[in-house]
Amino acid sequence: MFSETHNLVHVVLVSAAVKEITMPKKSKAKTAKRGSSGGEQLPPKQSKVQHTDTQSPLCFDSPVRLFQSLIQPMGTEQFFSEYWEKKPLHLQRSDPDTASYYRSLFQLSDLPGLCSEDLEYCRDVNVVRCINGKKKVLNKQGRVKSGALNKSFLQSKATIQFHQPQRFKDELWRIQEQLECFFGGLVGSNVYITPQESQGLPAHYDDVEVFILQLEGQKRWLLYTPTVPLAAEYSLESEERMGSPTHDIVLKAGDLLYFPRGTIHQASTPAGVDHSTHLTLSTYQRMSWGDLLLDIFPSLLSDRSQTEVRLREGMPRGLLLGHGGNPDTGRTLAAGLRSLADELANGMLEVRSTHMKRDFIMNRLPPHGLPEQLEPSGRIPALEDMVCLRFKDHMVMTVEPSQEKTDEATQQLVFVLHSLKNQRESHMMGEGYDEEEDQHLSRGLQFPLSHLQALRQLQQAQQLAVAQLQLPTAEAKVSLVLALWSESLLVVL
Repeated sequence: MFSETHNLVHVVLVSAAVKEITMPKKSKAKTAKRGSSGGEQLPPKQSKVQHTDTQSPLCFDSPVRLFQSLIQPMGTEQFFSEYWEKKPLHLQRSDPDTASYYRSLFQLSDLPGLCSEDLEYCRDVNVVRCINGKKKVLNKQGRVKSGALNKSFLQSKATIQFHQPQRFKDELWRIQEQLECFFGGLVGSNVYITPQESQGLPAHYDDVEVFILQLEGQKRWLLYTPTVPLAAEYSLESEERMGSPTHDIVLKAGDLLYFPRGTIHQASTPAGVDHSTHLTLSTYQRMSWGDLLLDIFPSLLSDRSQTEVRLREGMPRGLLLGHGGNPDTGRTLAAGLRSLADELANGMLEVRSTHMKRDFIMNRLPPHGLPEQLEPSGRIPALEDMVCLRFKDHMVMTVEPSQEKTDEATQQLVFVLHSLKNQRESHMMGEGYDEEEDQHLSRGLQFPLSHLQALRQLQQAQQLAVAQLQLPTAEAKVSLVLALWSESLLVVL
């Protein structure tokens, strides 16, 4: 039983999160919108743990083609119409090349190479075991020591959770960066290494869409009907409420399993299997219509109040003290919301996400292989040049009030934010963007509202003549493209 595993785990080090599926600690903002991989690929940065030269079955030509190759032979259209947010999907792969590639993403033998990464319990590594339906955390204090981890794995039969391995594994950085472009939302990952006849976590459900890639060995999954469909938070679930499993699946190396958020699940390594290693890819945390409404409503109401006198009229006296509540209050509020809804439906109001866009773009992975010191590409743009945006999927535009405190009326500005300066090492670790601390826009630009249409021209065009930008003067046109070029967001063709 201990043969190969015993030799390897003496030098094991790993990292993870206490919940089975862990997304980032969110900033005080919320979440985000969408994209598709704009710009050329640059020479790859040296990865912290080298991956093998195993032939990839995945296609990296575009985010759409990557996702299609990830779920093959299932088609993308069929997946989203029949399975996404609806029901689990198990894709069995008998192809040895796929199994070999999956294994190269992360395997037990990779662990010695991580010993020098100063991993810490809780932040990077959790050691857990499910005993009698309860989770027992076996973490030590401080730095992860291979001897203690080895003892927990072999003697306590604990599961080792490695948190966000894309920080160390170059190929996972490559995959998750493109998936973030495809989904337009953050994509996290965790690796789970579980000994024979052992279970790491009790039955629970998560608030994310989950893709499981079986990398080594086998894992048995029991799935149950959600008690909270499309759950908005993580929770354990009692046996009384779970009922019988709807799916009893054994994943083998190369297999993929998808299930929607809210799906109750538990997993264990079967008898006779030396150990199981699987990777979870998780996305769509706080990406619902409700989250979008919470994001856009303040600006919608603020804009509407500028033109609608009725919204500026005072509410009934004593309402906040509970003295002014009556049916007229509800009817008045409903009338205002109904008017707002009608204008939205007729396209008379623009939906402007701000917090979700900022949270996504400031917390996501930088483009794969991007050097830390990125310089503007090519020559300085001039009025007679044709230009195009680089890294389109790594930038967003928002229209927001100016942050400057003045006595004058608040001015609306266009903010162009990007992820080119994001740190791969902090991705999904709760150490990234904090909106309150980033008012100086160290990862973006700001322009007058009059530049919005010209920026949209650049965003929508494959290429565009600088002279065709919808700005009043040649100086303004050149100034705009020069600012984007200086930020490495534009190149002269």
